[in-house]
Amino acid sequence: MRFAADLYRGAAAAYEWYRLPYPAAMTADLARSAQVSGRGRLLDLACGTGQLAFPLRHWFAEVWAVDQEPDMVEVVRAKAATAGAWNLRPVVSSAETLGAPPEYFELAVIGNAFHRLDRDLATGRIFSWLQSGGHLALCWSPQPWTGEQSWQRALAAALDRWKAALGAEHRIPAGWEEARSRRPDSEVLSDAGFELAGSHEFAIQHRWTLPELAGLIRSTSFLPAAVLGDQAAVFDADLAASLGHHSDDGAFTETVSFVYELARKPD
Repeated sequence: MRFAADLYRGAAAAYEWYRLPYPAAMTADLARSAQVSGRGRLLDLACGTGQLAFPLRHWFAEVWAVDQEPDMVEVVRAKAATAGAWNLRPVVSSAETLGAPPEYFELAVIGNAFHRLDRDLATGRIFSWLQSGGHLALCWSPQPWTGEQSWQRALAAALDRWKAALGAEHRIPAGWEEARSRRPDSEVLSDAGFELAGSHEFAIQHRWTLPELAGLIRSTSFLPAAVLGDQAAVFDADLAASLGHHSDDGAFTETVSFVYELARKPD
């Protein structure tokens, strides 16, 4: 397929981890809503490529970017060096085992990852790490393979094939959707002592390229580069073949809704 060959020829260097950045309007609104002082500390848990830590760092004196995947933390470390982000501290740790001082942070954020954590344990620990009056923001956006457009359904089918082929199904917590339906995040936050402080939504239109989608998949917990391993080139070719005839001039368009749900630790 010419489409696949042209786009993927010599593309190893293009397959960097990719996360769609949160809109600048959203991060600015979050900083305002959380009433950050400009002198406090930010905790970004399960930070991935730092899509929250980097835009928010300008409002903080110190930022901890924490992820349990060493490869992700190395990406953040390299980005911080390139950006001159002197106040950003990359940390390899899970949210459940992180060592942090009590009442140390002004704001904690979790992007598209709360469902993968032990929600009660993580929320209780975050509560202890936040200053009185500090905030926790659960940030998320739907992933492109959850939509109903033809290219999104084809993408979802391709990912299911590859998760089965590589034995990666276990990398997604079993029953997480049922657990959240039975006991919503808002209930978990309230039970930990947080006051709910509202939900805020921002929508943008995005045109995905195939390299972006390939990079996004490599940044997931279920098909990261380490799991793809020596099958990466075969995966990329299959992705191109699966999606190629669904493209719009080589791109894949969707409206992406970004949301943050805010909770406050009482004074």
